[in-house]
Amino acid sequence: MHPNMKKVLISEEQIVQRCSELGKQISDDYRNNAQPPLLVALLKGSVPFLAELIKHIELEIQFDFMAVSSYEGTESIGDIKINKDLDCSVKGVDILLVEDIVDTGKTLQTVKAMLKNKGAASVRVVTLLDKPERRTVEIEADYVGFAVPNEFVVGFGLDFNQKYRNLPYVGVLKEECYQTTA
Repeated sequence: MHPNMKKVLISEEQIVQRCSELGKQISDDYRNNAQPPLLVALLKGSVPFLAELIKHIELEIQFDFMAVSSYEGTESIGDIKINKDLDCSVKGVDILLVEDIVDTGKTLQTVKAMLKNKGAASVRVVTLLDKPERRTVEIEADYVGFAVPNEFVVGFGLDFNQKYRNLPYVGVLKEECYQTTA
């Protein structure tokens, strides 16, 4: 365990197992569609989750990326900024939005609305983590890896100031690592 972690919340083995279950469920849900969904991963945090999840989806999927930001340090600032848009058209396409964590829900709400405005046939969401205690808007993911408590989590793509993304597990960061003295 990294010395800056208070505890490991979700092990690498648990993540792989849950991705296998989610992949099967997604495959079953989309198997009879005319076309498989386009997976749209939100950079950067969702990349490890996307990489593990697609190993377990038994469809001929494609994926693309969007970069959006709403955080400064440990807090969501509520203002969603699109830093990188999709490379392809989504008109008439079923979208499966891949997210690392659903926190306040504002980013997800904004991105879903944007994709629908671009003509997506449908927009569903798969998230590695769900933190329902922090929700400030009415939105839920269609597929959830793990519900987590209201603690500052890092690892498996989630970061604090761009650090800890490469940890193979999800851990709770020690408070002294992100608290500042006034």
